[in-house]
Amino acid sequence: MRIMLDTNVIVSAILFPNSLPCTLIKSILSRHEIVLCTHIIEELYEIFERKFKQKTKALETFLSELAYDLVYTPQNIDKDNYPIIRDEKDFPILVSAIIGIVDVIITGDKDFLEADVEYPIIMTAREFEERDNV
Repeated sequence: MRIMLDTNVIVSAILFPNSLPCTLIKSILSRHEIVLCTHIIEELYEIFERKFKQKTKALETFLSELAYDLVYTPQNIDKDNYPIIRDEKDFPILVSAIIGIVDVIITGDKDFLEADVEYPIIMTAREFEERDNV
């Protein structure tokens, strides 16, 4: 399966090495393919620069050691061609996931989780863990 990790999942994994997102990423790497998009990577650097400047090196190390497929987020997106999502900031991630043929987006973002999107499947880290262990 191709799995996109939302920004908040990666932030949690980096800041809290014993957290569910961190252990889940290790599990995903052993059985699935992680997909990130350029928008998520840009967002990660913005967040770490603004909120966790002292942890920027940890972000760089994490990204350099993580095996992932990179999908380029389009600059110009025709919103009429994609599902509607409440938070405009999440739209580039959703479009990147669709373009990158992602099966699942793992997120903690309530706007994403409440989106009326059939594919890719959008779920929390806990939901994915429970479903993947079946």
